[in-house]
Amino acid sequence: MVTTAFGAHPLNGPGPLFLLLLALVIDAVLGDWIGRVLPDPAALSRRFCAWADRRLNRVERGKTARLLRGALVVLALLVMALAAGLLVDRIGAVGRGWVLELVVILATLRGRASWMRVRAVRRALEKGGAAAAQDAILPLTRRHAFSLDEHGIARAAVEGAAKAFARKLVAPVFGYALLGAPGLLVWAAVDGADSALGNPGVRHERFGLTAARLDDALNAIPARLAALLLALAAPFVGANLGGALRTMVRDGGKSASFNMGWPTAAVAGALGLALAGPHRDGGVVITEPWIGDGRARATPADIGRALALTAVAALILVLLVALLLWGVAGV
Repeated sequence: MVTTAFGAHPLNGPGPLFLLLLALVIDAVLGDWIGRVLPDPAALSRRFCAWADRRLNRVERGKTARLLRGALVVLALLVMALAAGLLVDRIGAVGRGWVLELVVILATLRGRASWMRVRAVRRALEKGGAAAAQDAILPLTRRHAFSLDEHGIARAAVEGAAKAFARKLVAPVFGYALLGAPGLLVWAAVDGADSALGNPGVRHERFGLTAARLDDALNAIPARLAALLLALAAPFVGANLGGALRTMVRDGGKSASFNMGWPTAAVAGALGLALAGPHRDGGVVITEPWIGDGRARATPADIGRALALTAVAALILVLLVALLLWGVAGV
């Protein structure tokens, strides 16, 4: 067994866990600044998929042809991500190569950056109401932001906080802890592909199907782990642990998303809110079930409570990584 703090693989000792713990601490303090300096692998994947979408996803092609082309785009991404991850692993095992691995982890974690985007929505609502917050909510929801009123924006921000905690913090931590840099970069590639191609609608119904299904598979465990962490954080911010657990079990599967209903339900139950639900997309009403049985008239104060909840849940995640590191180091 490797006993150095900078081993090359999680099965070899505490090295990668130490790097992960260090990256989580750095992200918690400087993540919004780091997000402006380091390229996001998921964003690079998203750009590649957007380019491929323009070139390969032609409406005149048949459904099978579009499905195969979309699958080939995802396969190419996976090969590139896996190759890059193995290279990072190889470099990280030599001398000061661990610095590169730390940088890759920091580039992929977007916990604080996402948290700050949600906070920006709250501040915009408090200062200027719905009109001022519509631009701020755009990165956090796939809904038609300019059809949302103040309560709709607040609900979307609370949902965005829950989903970002699952997708931008718990999922990459899980991928790296399980499979090191290759697992981390494969997750980031799929996350970007789903963001670019997994949108509902005729255009991506076939071309984006592989990206959407693979994203569902990779996030199945992290999303449910994130929901549990959010529920466990509830008592520390004066929220309802029992409500979070009940709503998570009852409503976690109601969302159109295979995974994101779970963290959304945990936050809804903890804060006594009703999230998701029917909404307008332009002039069309999209009927979706409510998640949670509390208030639908969410406010900026509820966004603040959601931010506190996700912050404590992130701290619990850090403590879990620290305990895992301590356990592995003590073997």
